[in-house]
Amino acid sequence: MRSEQVEPTEQACNQALVAVRDSLYVIGGKWKLPIIIALVQANGPVRFRELQRLLETITPKVLSKELKDLELNEFITRTVYDTTPVTVEYQVTDYSKTLGNVLFELREWGMQHRTRLKAATRARREKASAQ
Repeated sequence: MRSEQVEPTEQACNQALVAVRDSLYVIGGKWKLPIIIALVQANGPVRFRELQRLLETITPKVLSKELKDLELNEFITRTVYDTTPVTVEYQVTDYSKTLGNVLFELREWGMQHRTRLKAATRARREKASAQ
């Protein structure tokens, strides 16, 4: 959070809402960020089946749709090679690396949230067993 708190105007709130909606539209859902993370970790081009293996439970249909969305939004590139059978590789773009801070903050928040929920569950169990 920023150290200086300013009372938000209605216009500023509306602009923030539009920006968050746009962001969630582009990277929201169950698979987009995991796909980007898998491609970043691969550190080079990845073929479709290899990417599907890295993500374990994603179906080919969903992976294909998500890859098209990510390509449309310039987070990945798709390269088709004229081989038999045709070879298709996916790779992150430099633009996808702009999500670095977002991913770091999401990871940090996720770890804090998991810790909080575990502590609350533990406290409920201890309270129930004490009664």
